[in-house]
Amino acid sequence: MPNPEQVPAFLPLTVAAAHSAAECAADPTTGEGARTVQRRAVEADSAAADCWLALLAGCDAPSRRALSSRLRALSEATTALAGPRSLRRVGEAQVRIDEAVRDGDGEEFAEALVGYDQVVATAVVSVRGRLGSATA
Repeated sequence: MPNPEQVPAFLPLTVAAAHSAAECAADPTTGEGARTVQRRAVEADSAAADCWLALLAGCDAPSRRALSSRLRALSEATTALAGPRSLRRVGEAQVRIDEAVRDGDGEEFAEALVGYDQVVATAVVSVRGRLGSATA
C-alpha cells in the first residue's frame, strides 16, 4: 500500500465542493447530504487510487472491480443531494470510467475521472448556489 501522503487525489474538486457545501449548508438536511457526498467521494478517491495502481501494474486486481461500486455510491449520494437533473451527466461520466477500467486503458481512465470529478463537483456546487448559504 502506498504512503497515504503520496496517494493521488483523483476527485479533488468533488471532495472540496462537498466539504464546502457541508460547511455552508443553509439547513441540516442539505448539510447531511453534502457530508454523505464528501464521505463517498473520499471512499471513491481511495478506490480510484488503488484501481490506478492495478492498471499501471497491468493486473486484474480486485481493486479494479471495487471502484465501480464506490462510484455508484457517490453517484447515488450526489443525485440524492442535487436532484435527478444531475443523474444523466453523472451516469454518463461513470460509464466512461467503467469502460476504461474494463479496457485497461490508463490514459482514458485518468481522463474519465477528471470528467467525472467535474460533473459531480458541478452538481454539488449547484445545490449550494440554489439554496444559498447560512452566511450569505
